Amino acid sequence: MRIVVVGGGVLGTMHAWQAVRRGHDVVHLEREREARGASVRNFGLVWVGGRAGGDELRTAVRARELWERIGAEVPGVGFRPAGSLTVCRNADELAVAEAALALPDATERGLKVLGPAEARGLNPALRGTFEAALWCERDGAVESRVALPALRGALAASGRYTWMPGREVRDLLAGGTTGVRDDHGDRHHADLVLLCPGANLTGLVRELEPAAPVRRVRLQMMQTDPLGEALPTAVADGDSFRYYPAYQGPELDRLVAARPQDAVPAEHKMQLLMVQRLDGSLTIGDTHEYAEPFAFDVVSDPYDHLAHVAEELLGRPLPAIRRRWAGVYAQTTENGDPIVHRGEVAPGTWLVTGPGGRGMTCSPAIAEDTAERAGF
Repeated sequence: MRIVVVGGGVLGTMHAWQAVRRGHDVVHLEREREARGASVRNFGLVWVGGRAGGDELRTAVRARELWERIGAEVPGVGFRPAGSLTVCRNADELAVAEAALALPDATERGLKVLGPAEARGLNPALRGTFEAALWCERDGAVESRVALPALRGALAASGRYTWMPGREVRDLLAGGTTGVRDDHGDRHHADLVLLCPGANLTGLVRELEPAAPVRRVRLQMMQTDPLGEALPTAVADGDSFRYYPAYQGPELDRLVAARPQDAVPAEHKMQLLMVQRLDGSLTIGDTHEYAEPFAFDVVSDPYDHLAHVAEELLGRPLPAIRRRWAGVYAQTTENGDPIVHRGEVAPGTWLVTGPGGRGMTCSPAIAEDTAERAGF
C-alpha cells in the first residue's frame, strides 16, 4: 500500500514505523520544519506503573515491549529500562503505595514497596528523608528530543519512506480519490491516510470531525544543567498518586482529605516527575492546565515548587535551570476514558489523536492497534 501519514510527532512517527515495517510505502507530512509539540516537550518517560487497569495497562505494557525492541534496533532513541521510584514522605502516601501492591495486576506493573535503604540501593542520588518508595520496574525512558529524527533515519534506510516537513495539509482529495492536498499545492495520492495531528485540532481536523471528543491540556516543565552524578531511575513524589488512575481508592481518598496540596501545587495541579537525560541533565515537571484560552507565558511559582521538592528528595541543590517551557497535548474525553480517539473520518482516512499524557508511553502500541483496525 501507499500510506500518507500526517503529523510528525511521536504518534504519527510510530504509525509510519508500523506501516514501513509491514511492507508499505509511506509519505510523512509535517506542517513544521521539525516536530515541535508535546512529543518533544515531555519527559521521555515510558510510564507503565500508574496506568488504569485493563486496556490502558495492556497498551502500556505492549508499548514498553515495543520501545525496547525499537531501542535495540535504533539506539539513537535512547531507550533504557530505568524503572521509577515514587517517593513516599508520610504514612498516608505509603498507605497508597501499599494498596497498589494488592492490585490484581501489580506483578504485571512490576510494583514493589521498598524501604529507604533499598530505594537508595537502586538510586543512591536520593539522599533526602522519606518513609519508603514504590518501585515500578516496568517503567523506562527514551530521549524525546532526539528520538524522532533517529526513527526517521531508520525509516529512510528502508527506501520506502519519504519525510516531507514544512507542509500543512489543507484538504482531502475530491472525486472519490484517497489522499491529501498540502499548502504547496501538491497532491499526495494514497491507499490510506492517517491523520495524527496532536493538539492541532483546527483546520482540516475540525472540518472532518467538528465535535471530536478531545480537549487540550497545557503543562510547564524545565531542564537543568548536568547533575554531576547518576540518577539511575525516574523519580516521582507522592503527589503523583493523585494523577494516575491505578492509585484511586480509599487510601488515596484519605490522603487527599488528610493532606491537601499547598496553594501552588493545588492551583497548578502539580506532581513532581524527574528523569535524567543522557547528557546528565534533569527534566523536571509538571503542571496541568485545562481551561482555554491558555496563557502565552510561563509562571515562576510552579518552577520554584518543583525545584524545592526535587532538592528535598535529592538532599542537595539542583544544578542551574537551563531551559523552561510550556507544551500542549490533546486528551480524549470519550466515555470510558479510552486510550486514544481513533476512527475513520472519511473513506480511507483515519484520525488518531488524544492520547493525553500517555502519548510517549503508548504510541508504539496505539499505532500497532491502528494497523490492525485499519487493515494495513
